[in-house]
Amino acid sequence: MNSILEITPFTNQCKGSVVIPGSKSISNRALLLSCFLESKVDLHGVLKSQDVELMITALKSLGIQINEDWEAKKVEIQGCGGFAPVKNQEIEVGNAGTVARFLTAWLAVQDEAEYSLDGSEEMRERPIGELMGFFQSEGIEVDYLRINGFFPFRMKTKKIQTSHWEIDASKSSQMLSALMMIAPLSGESRKITFPQGTVSKPFVDITSQMIKEFSGDEAYHCKIGSNEIEIVAKYKRKDNFAYLVEPDATAASYFLTLPQIVGGSCEVIGVWDDMLQGDSKYSVVLRDQGARVENGSKGLVSFGDQTLKGGKYDFNDISDTFLTLAAISPLLSTPLEIYGISHTRLQETDRISAMVNELKKLGQEVLETKDSIKIRPDLNKLKELARNQVSIDTYEDHRVAMSFGILGSFDLFGKGLPWLKIKNPGCCSKTYPDFFEQLENLRVGSAT
Repeated sequence: MNSILEITPFTNQCKGSVVIPGSKSISNRALLLSCFLESKVDLHGVLKSQDVELMITALKSLGIQINEDWEAKKVEIQGCGGFAPVKNQEIEVGNAGTVARFLTAWLAVQDEAEYSLDGSEEMRERPIGELMGFFQSEGIEVDYLRINGFFPFRMKTKKIQTSHWEIDASKSSQMLSALMMIAPLSGESRKITFPQGTVSKPFVDITSQMIKEFSGDEAYHCKIGSNEIEIVAKYKRKDNFAYLVEPDATAASYFLTLPQIVGGSCEVIGVWDDMLQGDSKYSVVLRDQGARVENGSKGLVSFGDQTLKGGKYDFNDISDTFLTLAAISPLLSTPLEIYGISHTRLQETDRISAMVNELKKLGQEVLETKDSIKIRPDLNKLKELARNQVSIDTYEDHRVAMSFGILGSFDLFGKGLPWLKIKNPGCCSKTYPDFFEQLENLRVGSAT
């Protein structure tokens, strides 16, 4: 794909269906949980993307037997009972938060091992100190090679004996998910406290439900409170096991939004209001704005027969989708306020600042706070600035690229003239390598 992609607006209404790739969050949880069993696991619907391939590469380097059949979207893993065969290894986590937190936590509790971990330049700016600080308090040696609290680092590991764990999870719920997944490896009962609270709690619920399903423990118990988690579980499953990864609910948000700005309809196959992923609740926000989103035969169908209004919305639990809505805000009929998103400043990029910067390029009046973004739509100003085209910086962030790809599909001048360009569209390979191809298929009315 070229380094700059010119988005061609839809001159006809959208019509068709789209198959969303598997969830990155669920795929990487499933890969790691499979390693904790003593049986063969068949994972179906696994996402083929940069983040997932980083996890698979790391697991293979640790001696885990993995066979991939990407044509069938299937990955076969031979579990190792939670004991990594390789006890000394260098691991590359790229810019994958799930690999950085989940895999690191598992390695930290290996008995008498030593691992070195590093990531991309972007990952070197993302927080890991809270997680590693917890492990240091449990006697694990951590040697930061650059800046304290950040990648790269080396660690000398050991089993954890204590049953009451405490961590600062205020910046990322991935810290909690990481500890929850390894808790049954360290003992049958664990209490995890996080006095400062956490964000994106639906991801913690995903982790709990997946541990229950993978563990095969009929006595499984997990109580999740506002500042405390009690988990009682053991990984008991010894039979061969098959697990289906849900489609990515965050990625679905783009194609649920598309008909709202270009007209027509799009059915998002395998995506429903009720899913394991909290981001499936994005459809609730769309409906509140006036959109018609209904159950089809194979998934949700979004109909673009109304003009969306703005409103005020708490996106804390569905924060990965905030960019989807914010990107199309220039086309809304009233102002939009999104709050509860301060933690998104610590993701692939500072997502609030990125969105503010790009919307201002498009002539929008934007007010930014630490936790929120307020946008007053100005369609006339957008038309004025877009006459000579606008180039969107993506900050190496796949969600920025895809969100503005949807905005650029709007026929701003009514002639099908391209007015928006996406820089570095290849960053979508992180979670959705075929995004722009699927968008093109909907432009010509093809079902994918």
